[in-house]
Amino acid sequence: MDAGGDTTVRAISRLRFNRRQYALIAASIAALLVVSVWLAGLLLSSDPLSTRLELRNMAPSADHPFGTDWLGRDMFTRTIKGLALSISVGMAAAASSVVVASLMGIAASMGRTADRIVSWLIDLFLSVPHLVTLILIAFVFGGGMKGVIVGVALTHWPSLARVIRAEVLQLKTAEYVQISRRLGKSRWWTTTRHMLPHLLPHLLVGLLLLFPHAILHEASITFIGLGLSPHQPAIGIILSESMRYLSTGLWWLAFFPGLCLLLVVRAFDVAGEQLRVLLDPRQSHE
Repeated sequence: MDAGGDTTVRAISRLRFNRRQYALIAASIAALLVVSVWLAGLLLSSDPLSTRLELRNMAPSADHPFGTDWLGRDMFTRTIKGLALSISVGMAAAASSVVVASLMGIAASMGRTADRIVSWLIDLFLSVPHLVTLILIAFVFGGGMKGVIVGVALTHWPSLARVIRAEVLQLKTAEYVQISRRLGKSRWWTTTRHMLPHLLPHLLVGLLLLFPHAILHEASITFIGLGLSPHQPAIGIILSESMRYLSTGLWWLAFFPGLCLLLVVRAFDVAGEQLRVLLDPRQSHE
């Protein structure tokens, strides 16, 4: 019986290790894919983006894997550079949103009045469709990269702020926090020394999970003309410009950029989910 019990324990231990190993491998592959696309966009030469009318509207081939557009520009280069730009904007917007969410969540621990104000703001922003609010904010700030980043930062923070607020309120009742308060430590000291280290894993996972929303909404408002400048090779601009040529059979102008955008978004989603598994002992041992 003891031998059988030991065998069962060893099998369960191997299963747990494999679960964590799978999460680590999946997160690493997803992160490597996104970083590779971003670096490729920075390192690729801009020469294929020059106008060459003799190469216009060419179907995908060995020389041009994604084909060429109506000006003879290489769609592979445009797509990779557009993804790199979208990744940079999406990451900046998601990071700004995480900063807002963390400030709101921590502010909820400063007293009942602050908690009520933060809760009211969270409910207010959650009650309004954030895509509509994002469009309005981007329009107010004149569009462009600044409008997109500010719009995403001010519309995507409530869900994460609610998680941070719940975690902060739970940490306030922890014994070591109460002891620090009795010893005369300020709320700022207990927040930065005791609460913030516990919140960092939540903020990191929140950053990765907010990025897919940020990059998709950046592409959406760019598609309708309220995002990045038409002179920038963003995916939203590429998709918007290609719509007028789909009826003529130039399917590759929208298919490959849209597919690559979905793959990058899915890669970030996988990285965030698997990182949450790695950081949560309860999920990692399931």
